[in-house]
Amino acid sequence: MGNNVKFEVKSVAIIGAGAAGAVTAAAFNAENYYERIRVFERRGMAGGTWIYDADPSAVPPIQPGATAQIIDPPLRPPYDLPATTSPNQQERYAQTPIYNSLTTNVPDIAMSFSDRKFAYGPFAPHYIPRQYIENYFSNHKTDSFLVLGTTLEDLSQIPATKAGGINRWKLTLRTYDPARSIDVWWEEDFDAVILATGHYSIPYVPFVKGLPNYLTLFPNRVIHSKLYRSPLPYTNRKVLIVGNSASGHDLSAELTTTASLPVYQSRRSPSRWDGPSPPPGIAWKPTISEFLPSGGILFSDGSILEDIDTVIYCTGYQPSFPFWNVKANGREFYDYATGRLVNSYWHTFIRDFPTLAVVGFPRALTFRSFEYQAIALARLWAERESKGLPHLAEQEKWEKEREERTRKERKKFHDVPWDNGETHEWLGGLFGMAGLGTLKGEGMIPPALSADLVWALEHLKKYPEPGKEVEEDGEWVVVERKDLLAFI
Repeated sequence: MGNNVKFEVKSVAIIGAGAAGAVTAAAFNAENYYERIRVFERRGMAGGTWIYDADPSAVPPIQPGATAQIIDPPLRPPYDLPATTSPNQQERYAQTPIYNSLTTNVPDIAMSFSDRKFAYGPFAPHYIPRQYIENYFSNHKTDSFLVLGTTLEDLSQIPATKAGGINRWKLTLRTYDPARSIDVWWEEDFDAVILATGHYSIPYVPFVKGLPNYLTLFPNRVIHSKLYRSPLPYTNRKVLIVGNSASGHDLSAELTTTASLPVYQSRRSPSRWDGPSPPPGIAWKPTISEFLPSGGILFSDGSILEDIDTVIYCTGYQPSFPFWNVKANGREFYDYATGRLVNSYWHTFIRDFPTLAVVGFPRALTFRSFEYQAIALARLWAERESKGLPHLAEQEKWEKEREERTRKERKKFHDVPWDNGETHEWLGGLFGMAGLGTLKGEGMIPPALSADLVWALEHLKKYPEPGKEVEEDGEWVVVERKDLLAFI
């Protein structure tokens, strides 16, 4: 190995039982090497962001421009553990953003893992991936690894006990006991930890002049799309959508069936599915310059909208790691200023913590890319990898060069585009690291990017693209386009 690191990993904690956690558990179990594998999930079932919450709970007031560090602060554990406390009252943003009509954006052949297909596709309703993830645990006999209803509240390194050794990890965990109406806290130690926590929990609303005061003057008028479920509550209401990503597109179109027309949509720039003029029932507006005390909304072109009943921000989410103990671990885990994992390599490995990794973080080929990451990690920590990690200097060089390039190009550090070949390079690196399993058949094999998968990614699109349609088939179209990240 380039690092000359001797891994002694026998126990592994996986945080999160969504798609990334499911395939990671399967990959580590398949090695037939690890003695203890646990998957800690704060919800009561597997499924991750695809779990549907029909009645989302009220969340704390919107904090424009605030980072997840402020919105989702750590929960302080009791001093002595194990312990019991009264139930936590702090909002933990565990509920998901799934709305009634949501379907997948990626064709099923690419979104499912290589050894199991979705029930149907190409773009399945939201309950299909949720069922798929839950069944994936059972199909791989890893459901016994699940520890449900359990939240990781603190992750701290345990210093190595011998020279040249690798740090282990102490997890502080919390679960709610309904029989006694108390929270139960305890600790567990592991050799290695994989974070598969996703990044669709903490809603992001940018700071706009006048918005903090507007939120006070007009309570409940401004919400984030995470709380949206159906167009029915907005019947005959005057609605403004902010953002035109996939959720902004979906909500704008759906609200034309109930809301007062037109539905207004504020856009910073056109999306790939926008034509030269807005669809029927929708009116485009530029970016918002100011929220006025009168209730009006001023736009960058000088126009003002009055009497808006609801503003729905479709402006995405922030990753959150409230469990990361900065004091114990010596640094922050995520840099919100630059939008990147600190000291990361290949969007998976953590340079200064060789037994800590992240699966499912990049905006890339979901779910399939998680499979490559999971298999590479399982093989690396079992010391069966075909090709080891490069020297630390090379890893640091990769991070610095990528940070510089993405900053100049005004791209996001952890976006891995398809059309410029980055996805192939990234997955190829993980593929080469993993190699084959053992002669006895131990270990999963990273899948090929087959011709039919590549064709589906490049031609099957959920949304029609003006001037690009080749053939229509019900609710999806065949197009000539390769901009995959536009709808992930």
